[in-house]
Amino acid sequence: MEPCKFVVDNFCDDIGPAKVVHVYEPKIGLRGIICIDNIARGPAIGGVRMAPDVTTTEVFRLARGMTYKNAAAGLRHGGGKSGIIADPKQPEEKREELIRAFARAMKDLTDYIPGPDMGTNESSMGYVYDEIGRCVGLPRSLGGIPLDEIGATAWGCAVATEVAKDYVKIDIGKSRIAIEGYGNVGRPCARFMCEKGATLVAASDTSGTIYNPDGIDCNELEKVKRETGSVLKYDKGEKLSVADCLTVECDILYPSARPDSINMDNVNDVKAKLLICGANIPISAEAEKVLHDKGILQVPDFIANAGGVICGAVEYHDGTEAEVFPIIEHAVGANTREVLDRVYKKKMYPRDAANELARERVLDAMKYRKIHI
Repeated sequence: MEPCKFVVDNFCDDIGPAKVVHVYEPKIGLRGIICIDNIARGPAIGGVRMAPDVTTTEVFRLARGMTYKNAAAGLRHGGGKSGIIADPKQPEEKREELIRAFARAMKDLTDYIPGPDMGTNESSMGYVYDEIGRCVGLPRSLGGIPLDEIGATAWGCAVATEVAKDYVKIDIGKSRIAIEGYGNVGRPCARFMCEKGATLVAASDTSGTIYNPDGIDCNELEKVKRETGSVLKYDKGEKLSVADCLTVECDILYPSARPDSINMDNVNDVKAKLLICGANIPISAEAEKVLHDKGILQVPDFIANAGGVICGAVEYHDGTEAEVFPIIEHAVGANTREVLDRVYKKKMYPRDAANELARERVLDAMKYRKIHI
């Protein structure tokens, strides 16, 4: 089969994308995008994102990240992603209508297995499963392993931190951390790191940033966020803008919100020594190079945040919740070490090193498949 000739912002290569589908149902205001990037290692797994500004290019970039993430993690799955162009904060009845309709539109795309992502959750996957019987990240009541509830993605970020700290000589017990995006990834990440002795000094959500250089009580902040929905209701710190979380004084920064949060406009204001990417593509390509040239180490997204998809794959193959954290610890730890070894031994940028590792694994799989992508 010839490589796909579909062009996304003039991008197409020997890996993919295999298929890009646009969904439109005007009666209910549904607009969406599905990108299946590569299926050489198996059916693609990737989340369903809901955001009012999600684009085809963003979905493709995320799908390619999933191809590399799944390959790096050693999963028997390719990469895909999808997006619903809508406000995730609208009434649940309307959200359910859109998600169910979107699920029906992907019913025949059997080489794509959806999961939760930014703007969707386990309940959303319950709707998807009811419509098409195919997804990961189901609620526990439907036999799933709820990855957000157990903090699977965050656990991978914590594991990546444990490995990366040795390359930049950071003592986690004396470290100061900032969490950009105190949500399904950022919240448990803060908890895991505080349990290791780190001091949380800043956390942000869509309402703003709470900052306290003397430390934020992780348990109290989690309670405040759960009860009020906003980190700004925590009353023992300074209230800053959302963007300020990325530039506070800290040792370790976890960008865990939107794509390109760190870009050429703010990259020179980042003060952390180490960045662990909890979100997908949270740093622009240009900014990643600037950070590295300044001596700021970063663990790329699909290496650090693979815990969620690993959890989904364990669920999909009828594994148990008890298996999840040990598998994440092994895979994320080994991959972080291999990528950072390449960075220092071969004088590579972290993104290039991660891409090289994952691409090698994808291309090796493609040698055995008649349908290459």
